[in-house]
Amino acid sequence: METVSDTAVGPAEPVRRRRGLTSVEVLCAILLIAILGQSWLQTTLDVPALRTGATVFVAVCVQAMPFLVLGVLISGGIAAFVPARVLRRILPRKENAAVGVAGLAGVALPGCECASVPVARRLIGQGVAPAAALTFLLAAPAVNPVVLVATAVAFPGEPGMVLARFLGSLATAMVMGWLWARWGKLEWIAERALRRMPDVAVGNRWRTFAETARADLVDAGGFLVLGALISAAMGVLVPGEWFSALGEQIVLGILVMAVLAVLLALCSEADAFVAASLSALPLLPKLVFLVVGPAIDVKLFALQAGTFGRSFALRFAPVTFVVAISCAVLAGWLVLGGVR
Repeated sequence: METVSDTAVGPAEPVRRRRGLTSVEVLCAILLIAILGQSWLQTTLDVPALRTGATVFVAVCVQAMPFLVLGVLISGGIAAFVPARVLRRILPRKENAAVGVAGLAGVALPGCECASVPVARRLIGQGVAPAAALTFLLAAPAVNPVVLVATAVAFPGEPGMVLARFLGSLATAMVMGWLWARWGKLEWIAERALRRMPDVAVGNRWRTFAETARADLVDAGGFLVLGALISAAMGVLVPGEWFSALGEQIVLGILVMAVLAVLLALCSEADAFVAASLSALPLLPKLVFLVVGPAIDVKLFALQAGTFGRSFALRFAPVTFVVAISCAVLAGWLVLGGVR
């Protein structure tokens, strides 16, 4: 009878799993390479165009970041501590009048575009008329004090830009609300968006505040960095003659800036600094950029489609785009005196 020696049988060795690289390790490796190759990098990157682009990028981020942080803190506070029933109580029962009050409420209850979509969803779930909720959705990220102060800082010496942005954005929100009150249909909104939503529990309010502010900061900060990079690249790679041509072809300039606002999807607390960096353009195309961006962009379209349904977004977004351009041009002609 064979015996098995003690050396043949032993505790099973643990299975070693391959460990992938983490983002921290990648960052440390990049920093180490940068330190070791510092002399070579200084020689290679010592190009006037890169220095100019880096200056524009840093300037846009540094100027916009305080307003971005303030905006997401206010947005988190509203989500956690301002129940949707507060607005429902102060809104008039007549739908047309409720649209006007909801538009002005955006001044007192600021929030970024990403936060305004779930807030509007909560308002509808609490029984607020959809026209008023959609008006608030468009007004809150565009006419609040944080955005207006940021616009004033980005355009020193041009107080008309602040007033024109306020009037153009408020008009966009209210016109869209009245259009929905006249022709909108509830069957265009997904059934899930019409269900009543529970209020935030008292014990979870600080957690809701922290999570909302953190999520908004991460999302909006990423778009800010992207916008600053594109702004720096445009300032370096795009010849100045192109911007001069857009300034002379005002209709083309307006359309290009409107489409750019949709594609860049910047946070409303930071978009004024990106627009101001395009110094070769007149004020009117910049104003269109500032009015269209908070009203409709690619991320807002995705949020609206996911929250209210694709049928709603496919109707609401194109009309908002046209209305925002029209209101911005009208506000520009009235306040700025035309093309400047």
